[in-house]
Amino acid sequence: MPKILFYVGGCNRAGSPFPTANAKGISAFRLDTETGAVEALGATAGIDNPTFLAVAPDGKSLSATSEVGGWNEGTISAYAIDPLSGALTYLDKQPTRGDVTAHLSHDATGRFAAIANYSVLPMTEKPNRAIAVFPRAADGALGAPVAEMTHVGTGADPERQERPHPHCVRFSPDNRFLVVADLGIDQLVIYRFDAATGALSLHGAAHLPPGAGPRHVAFHPTLPVAYVANELDSTVASFAYDASAGSLALLAVASTVPAGLTTPNYPSGIKVAASGKHLFVGNRGHDSIGCFAIDPATGIASFTGTVPCGGKWPRDIEFDPTGTLLAVANQNSDGIDFFRYDAASGVLTPFGAPVSAGTPTAVSFVPLRG
Repeated sequence: MPKILFYVGGCNRAGSPFPTANAKGISAFRLDTETGAVEALGATAGIDNPTFLAVAPDGKSLSATSEVGGWNEGTISAYAIDPLSGALTYLDKQPTRGDVTAHLSHDATGRFAAIANYSVLPMTEKPNRAIAVFPRAADGALGAPVAEMTHVGTGADPERQERPHPHCVRFSPDNRFLVVADLGIDQLVIYRFDAATGALSLHGAAHLPPGAGPRHVAFHPTLPVAYVANELDSTVASFAYDASAGSLALLAVASTVPAGLTTPNYPSGIKVAASGKHLFVGNRGHDSIGCFAIDPATGIASFTGTVPCGGKWPRDIEFDPTGTLLAVANQNSDGIDFFRYDAASGVLTPFGAPVSAGTPTAVSFVPLRG
């Protein structure tokens, strides 16, 4: 079994909207997928609140967002990856054209990176861009944005949906569209994406139930279906995806927690197993992983139960490249917990010892080569 390199982002800036700020920056680790042993390889400092990060498709570089309250613009930073030592070499960074930069994705080619600005400043504050797309050089270095868009509207919750709050940017499997989960307006905003230039044009939108608060989106690996973790009503929505039309149609909605739960809960990251049989979502508050079975005919995700997340406040979840291990970034207990995934049953079993990581908010694995 291989040893796999992975990176953890976290909160390291005092005064941010996090209960702690114990991260050192971007931390590197190497995981033995057979024994569960994890080797800490060091941390890269010099970056503020790298609360989300993503390794590029070719595994040679990494992009990270800086999410800092009070800044009119966050930043996206780029680093080259040394595959042997795990060390990161700074390349450059760009302002993100909006505040509270919360998420990023690379397109399928790795030539572009898109970011989502959650945005809490008044709409009158400049530059107030919801999303932006940046070109990436072969080494991962970033250019000035080639596309940026602004969202408008409100939602049913006057406290959490007083303005647009883009929380996730996800390229469609065919790389023709960019889907944005906007928590503030209960919409998946769909943009046509030009993979040659990075340009965006508004294409349409799919609506969630009022007050749902869509946070993160994941596409099924083989079926024409997308899934949305809804932060405000603790649900997962299944959408039929028409790739030719670039449209999403709501199929079903299921809870992420057991019926009757009265304590606050806020779903976070959502991931579909490579098998296509199961889906998982983090439950912050319930401190669990919501487990779902996926119907092979319809693609609809049905709730099957929860497992304890191993810590507190599971901010992000991510499968390793083998598809057999699920990593959970437990933000408020300063650790990464691993679970073995059984593709036949969908069962998650705790694996190895928790990995110490200060205020972890994101995990990203380097893909296997060869």
